[in-house]
Amino acid sequence: MIILGVDPGLAITGFGVVRIEHNRHTVLGYGAIRTAAGEETARRLDTIYQELSRLIAEFHPHCLAVEELFFNKNSATALAVGQARGVAILAASHAGLPVHEYTPLQVKTAVTGYGRAAKEQVAYMVRMLLGLDSTPQPDDVTDALAICICHGYNAHNWGRREQ
Repeated sequence: MIILGVDPGLAITGFGVVRIEHNRHTVLGYGAIRTAAGEETARRLDTIYQELSRLIAEFHPHCLAVEELFFNKNSATALAVGQARGVAILAASHAGLPVHEYTPLQVKTAVTGYGRAAKEQVAYMVRMLLGLDSTPQPDDVTDALAICICHGYNAHNWGRREQ
């Protein structure tokens, strides 16, 4: 199973692509889609959509895993993240991919065993579980890889296996 994990954001959308076979994780790619703050929102969202569509065409994932939007005190930030998240879901839908959503608590629990783990703990476990030499930067990329790991565990261990 190949998973495209996405940590959505208007300025930075982190992505990770992980293949899981026989409980073994292999990183196929990761990075960040960046948009300029001075650009109009529609153009920024189009950039995210186009880049995610390109990644889907390049890696042929079986599904997209994305973090659920959680309550944010800054409503402008929450709205921007929600828009980027919607574009990611749309790109997956247009490609015929199923979308799986996880809360930050579920992601942290899957990766570290503790739902309130600090970002540093998540980053360390992502690096260890995926056999990376260093922690991917920015944090959005590490979070996207953590989402891949979370979905892999859920699909394999909790009965929702993807074909």
